[in-house]
Amino acid sequence: MAKVNIFKASTLEMLANAIADTDPAITGSVIHRMLLQSQIEDVSYNEQFLAKRKKLFNAFVDYQNKNQCANNIILFIQNILSPQRYVDNAEMYHKVKSEVNKQLAFEGLSINESNQIVAIEKASKISDVQIKVDGLKAKLVEQGAHQLVFSYCNAELLANNYFHSVLESSKGLVKRIQDLAGVTYDGQNLMEKVFKDDEPILIINNFQSKSEKDEHRGFRNLLIGIVAMFRNPASHELKVEWNMSEQDALDILAMISYCHRRLDNAQRIRLG
Repeated sequence: MAKVNIFKASTLEMLANAIADTDPAITGSVIHRMLLQSQIEDVSYNEQFLAKRKKLFNAFVDYQNKNQCANNIILFIQNILSPQRYVDNAEMYHKVKSEVNKQLAFEGLSINESNQIVAIEKASKISDVQIKVDGLKAKLVEQGAHQLVFSYCNAELLANNYFHSVLESSKGLVKRIQDLAGVTYDGQNLMEKVFKDDEPILIINNFQSKSEKDEHRGFRNLLIGIVAMFRNPASHELKVEWNMSEQDALDILAMISYCHRRLDNAQRIRLG
């Protein structure tokens, strides 16, 4: 790793607070062990009544003063945020990571989805941090995305997890259609049965004129496309093989948002 410039004292303090106080599973003994693994001396180890966040802050300050860099502090963060430690608690992983990245943003750094440190534009105010850490969510809010997009994948959005945001939101769209129609069909079969050309279960307009029926058919085909292209492949591909940019995620989630908006006025005209 290239040399990482020293962090401001305020950054070290808030990093220590975020790491020590967010996840109850990060105990004093865990912090001690991770400091040693990261080759940082636990200078306050024998101070029994000192809060763990203060011990961590002292260790960070001592390391920086001696080495004039923040490299092993980054290593410590990577060790704490090792995905293996959070296999059974992904929500807490994203919460800790979000809090850490909010502080790293003031140093022009971020921990990405691969647990690697990356350079970003340095934040100078609170609004900068929110945009950097909660960027995907902020952009969806700005474009007026349907509330259900957030309901189905809020934790993933907060972590800027594009892959899981799309996966969970597309699964949520399918679940909503199942609930509205009162059926348990899935995938393409669900869309073809619920929005069939004759005797559909759900309609999104008056379903009287030719143009209304054409719109109905087009909506069904859009849903089939979302399921086939985004939900089904994502369910079976390893995350590392699913290459999705922020712009791709925004475009896909905008389509899903549009579908939810049309479903707001859907009518069930027969039992499934």
